[in-house]
Amino acid sequence: MTEKLDVLVDGGKATPGPPLGPALGPLGVNIVEILKAINEKTKSFEGMKVPVTLLVDPKTKAFTIEVGTPPTSALIAKELKIEKGSGDAGKTRVGNLSLAQAIKVANMKADAMQGKSLKARVLEVVGTAVSMGVTVEGKPAKELSKEVQAGKFDRQLAG
Repeated sequence: MTEKLDVLVDGGKATPGPPLGPALGPLGVNIVEILKAINEKTKSFEGMKVPVTLLVDPKTKAFTIEVGTPPTSALIAKELKIEKGSGDAGKTRVGNLSLAQAIKVANMKADAMQGKSLKARVLEVVGTAVSMGVTVEGKPAKELSKEVQAGKFDRQLAG
């Protein structure tokens, strides 16, 4: 019976402490080896929380690691080099995302997003920007969202 662990780790910085150590200890696997593999696979997301699914077979000690992508809000925060969203999205603005950055985030999350087209995925990113208090192209994110839906940026979004 394979054991499945879903954990959030710091990109490239998984440690034997919680949440991994206590969960892996009873399985009798080589924790250091697993941590090295996780850190190797998550180092491109350094400074962000990354969802990791770990499948371990306690009999053979074999393991597989599936790395998810960080939440859209974390990718936006990294693009803007901010700690977190405003906390008061309606009033406080914490940054401005360019359309190019929104497209970059949409492409990083392509596998995990519902939207089939680049336009739909960019709208998801812009929607996250609304709740974070982030403007897009210098405009309130809701306003830009309407412009995207109206087809104003179709040339850039033809992906």
